[in-house]
Amino acid sequence: MDHVEAEGDSIDKAIENALKLLGVERDKITVDILSEGKKGILGFGSQKARIRATLRKSAIDLLASELQPVPVEEQPLVAAEAAAMGQKAKEILAEILNLMGISAEVELRVGEKTDETVVEIRAENSGLLIGRKGQTLEALQYLVSRIAGERGGTEGPHIVVDIENYRQRRRKSLEDMALRLGEKAKRQRKTVTVDALSAADRRIIHAALQDDPWVTTKSLGQGSYRRLLIIPEGDRRRKEEA
Repeated sequence: MDHVEAEGDSIDKAIENALKLLGVERDKITVDILSEGKKGILGFGSQKARIRATLRKSAIDLLASELQPVPVEEQPLVAAEAAAMGQKAKEILAEILNLMGISAEVELRVGEKTDETVVEIRAENSGLLIGRKGQTLEALQYLVSRIAGERGGTEGPHIVVDIENYRQRRRKSLEDMALRLGEKAKRQRKTVTVDALSAADRRIIHAALQDDPWVTTKSLGQGSYRRLLIIPEGDRRRKEEA
């Protein structure tokens, strides 16, 4: 179980309940606020705050290693599956681009992670294929991975669609922004809001600030694109260890 949803009389109480369910400390999770709740009038119409708590990747890996190590004999099967899925993804993406009337070359390369296969697009009109904040590229990846048969979750090979190394450039830009806004939140002692981020972009910012004991990050809203809050916390780590 890598995430839970929990309720409470306040957001802090809902987070506390989620931590009890997961059995981890606060710095091991990221929090999405599903509902801030409301008090109601004379006890009527009140609603509890509701959040989704997701284990950070390091915490998931730790729990997985404690419960069941990955058998060595499964690795060749995963490699073969990744190769077959990558080839299928390449053919699917080439056909999609052809139907869109876009002249492009599609190549396969090894991703940064061992379970990733990158399907690289080479085209003149790269900006059109990337779209605003990478939205078109994300849509292409969703289509290709679903048609190619990628499984949900963390197991098995994963398909990544990229063009002109956009994803690495985007990651670097988001990490720089996260550190800059984190310093702003601490300096001004005010919550900083970042609007309309995809789940992938929010994960990059969460990860960039997860080791800073003076701030915490929370996602707010519903749907694929949500706001992200960078909240000054004082020395969060010292308070949690007390």
